[in-house]
Amino acid sequence: MAERSERFDVRMSVGEHAVDMWAVGEVDLATVGTLRGALWAAPPRPVLRLDLSGVRLLAATGVRALVAAHLRIRARGGELVLVDPDPVVTRVLRATGLHRVIPICRTTPTRPECDLVAA
Repeated sequence: MAERSERFDVRMSVGEHAVDMWAVGEVDLATVGTLRGALWAAPPRPVLRLDLSGVRLLAATGVRALVAAHLRIRARGGELVLVDPDPVVTRVLRATGLHRVIPICRTTPTRPECDLVAA
């Protein structure tokens, strides 16, 4: 399943215990609806992993979408985990304090699963 706009694309894979999403592009006022739509369309699972390695820009509207998704997923008993944010996105997560609220993990080629880290 994929959501797409001109400057932003989200792909989703649904597993038995987790939903994995890969976001690519810029998250701003023009594209946040695509991200929000994908997050809301994800079926309930214990974990939703959102890979942000391909996101070059995370504007305030994107931060608000992540907070809303975190609250919604948590209310259903699940957890939103941000995976491999780009350094620019990591700075936004740190500046907003979101790295203290939503778990962030890094993957490596030798360990494709997430190791939680303090961003």
